[in-house]
Amino acid sequence: MADELVAAGSVGGMVKPVRNPRRGMYVLPSLFTAGNIGAGYYAITQSVQGSVADPAYFKRAALAIGFAVLFDGLDGRIARMTNTTSDFGKELDSLADVITFGVAPSILAYIWGFRMLPPMLYPHIRERILHIGVFVCFLFLIYGASRLARFNISVNPQPRNPGRPGRKYFVGMPIPAGAGVLAAVVYFFDGSPIDDPRMSILWLCLILGTGFLMVSSWRFWSGKEINLGDRHPIRLLAILSTVAVLLLMYSEWMLIVIALGYLVSGVLARLAYSWSRERRRSAPSGGPLGGA
Repeated sequence: MADELVAAGSVGGMVKPVRNPRRGMYVLPSLFTAGNIGAGYYAITQSVQGSVADPAYFKRAALAIGFAVLFDGLDGRIARMTNTTSDFGKELDSLADVITFGVAPSILAYIWGFRMLPPMLYPHIRERILHIGVFVCFLFLIYGASRLARFNISVNPQPRNPGRPGRKYFVGMPIPAGAGVLAAVVYFFDGSPIDDPRMSILWLCLILGTGFLMVSSWRFWSGKEINLGDRHPIRLLAILSTVAVLLLMYSEWMLIVIALGYLVSGVLARLAYSWSRERRRSAPSGGPLGGA
């Protein structure tokens, strides 16, 4: 009887009992969180084994991070669908995100983008790039952890550039999306590590830019309005099916387009808001004397 709650409402004077989910149901979302941690650990082990001669390790590490993004989206949705959200689940999910979307991609980004640089004519330049790469990848980890900490303590956060009323947005790029950007780039190049210092500098800028977007207060689409429980989900199912087929056929291109497209969407939303605000400020006021 302890697993039953009394009533949430009444119809015609009769009280309807509401059952609590069974204790075993609380394990279900935690299993996906455990899968998230396992994927992150696997990505780390593959990254440290990668080399120029065998880049498949880097590709498998990127794929593991991609699957972890899927697991991360499922555990929270399943917890809400089964009404099994708990403080333990939230804390476990945050710790999993730090490992899988903070530690794992930062290690992959360093080894793939900097550590594998071949010997150069000027060895001190390579050493300088390696040192800067270590620092930037560490910043990515710190930014991601800070993003998670802010998310955990925020109550109804609002972005600096608000969007449509009634829609929910993420404040700053979520850390799974940030990790997905780095993993998508590695996967797009089939795991072959960077061998050109100029490309390493571009990689450095991408890591820094992604880290900045995670700790920014800019809005990013949350996707929480997607609901397969609608009465007429045919259009949504058709879109999701098309995307799934394209991912299977052209995974390298689709993943990098989705990842970079999401990154750019937050930047464009911020620029569009700043442009519209400046336009409103510069517009003349009404009235015969300019509003005076």
